[in-house]
This record gives sequence, C-alpha cells and structure tokens, in this order.
Amino acid sequence: MSEADIFKLITTIAALIVAIVGHEIMHGWVAYKYGDTTAKSQGRLSPNPLIHIDPVGSLLVPAVLYFSGAPFVFGWAKPVPVNIGTVIRNGGTNAAVAVSLAGITYNFMLAALCAAVLPLFAHPESLTGALAALFIYQLFLINILLGVFNLWPIPPLDGAQAVRYLAKGWKMHRVVRFYETIYPYGMFVLLAVLFTPLSNVLFTPVGWIANLLLQ
Repeated sequence: MSEADIFKLITTIAALIVAIVGHEIMHGWVAYKYGDTTAKSQGRLSPNPLIHIDPVGSLLVPAVLYFSGAPFVFGWAKPVPVNIGTVIRNGGTNAAVAVSLAGITYNFMLAALCAAVLPLFAHPESLTGALAALFIYQLFLINILLGVFNLWPIPPLDGAQAVRYLAKGWKMHRVVRFYETIYPYGMFVLLAVLFTPLSNVLFTPVGWIANLLLQ
C-alpha cells in the first residue's frame, strides 16, 4: 500500500466516524428534546466512537467497499435507542418524523459546510494542508452518501421510519401495516439492494446533490 493510499484510508476512516457517529447522536438528541431520555441515560449521546460502532455497518461493509475498489465508501453505526412512544406522546407523529430525519439532516448540513470550506484548501502548500483537504472532501462525499442512503424507504433505514410515521399521522393504515409486515425482512432486502445494480440507481442523487452544493 502506497503512502497516498494510507493517507486516503486514514482520512476515509476519520470522515466515516464523524459522519455516522454524529448521525446517531442527532437521533438521540432530537428525541431528548421531546422528553425521551433513553439515549442520554445509556450514554449514547457521547461523541466516543467506540460506543457507537456496529460490527457490520461500521467495519465490515466499509472494508468490503474500500478494498473491493468501490467508487464510494459508507456505513452506519449502532442505532441510538429511542422510546418513540414518549416522543409521540409529547410531540405527536411529526416529532417521530423529526427524530427519524435528524441524522439525515445532520449529514446534509455537514456536507454543505464542507462544500463551503473546500475552496479554502484548493491549493494546499503542505502535507498537513493536503491531508485536511482530503479529509474535508471525504467528509463531504460520505455525508451525502449517508444522507441519500438513509432516505431509502427500506426498513430499518430512516426513510422508511419517516414514511411510516407520516402514514400513521395521516391515517394511512395500509401503509403502516405494510411497513410493519416487511420490517423483519428489511435488512435482507437492504443487503440485496446494496450488492446489486439497483444500488447504482438509488445512489444517483448523490451526484446531483454534490454538484448542487459545490456550485
């Protein structure tokens, strides 16, 4: 592995940690604002990455993508525990939607911030500057990937949760029952989609969003 590959690997890992840990903390933080102390009481609002790492989503999937030469790397952390009943009781189904979309909001906002500061590192004059530029670019790309990925309406992703709570609030009972029925099989569907050409279609918005933010 060349020196450039090592630097890319280090910055990719660092960017992935910032993206997925912040994503999960935001779920717990918004739930806390609606009176749910579950995540806080279990220490899951801490930025310590060790308590958020998921063996599959944080290690296996990113490693397979990176070493297989995939054009992108992304992953996920252990879901932050949320007592959604408390959230709904205090804020209604709209609060549940807000909790579901909190992590995605964090990812897109962080990507926008990275896009804003990237021009400052356009011509790095030192190794430190080059590493900072690479880290910010990786952070920019990974956050967009993670945001788009979690918008997929496939359980257990945030997009599916948001659709389910929206449907519940709008009394669309068939939609709610549909998601409750397929939820146990969602991870199998998700993994099947990830490793088939269909994922290329579902990741298409990544390029659109990246171009929009960079403009």
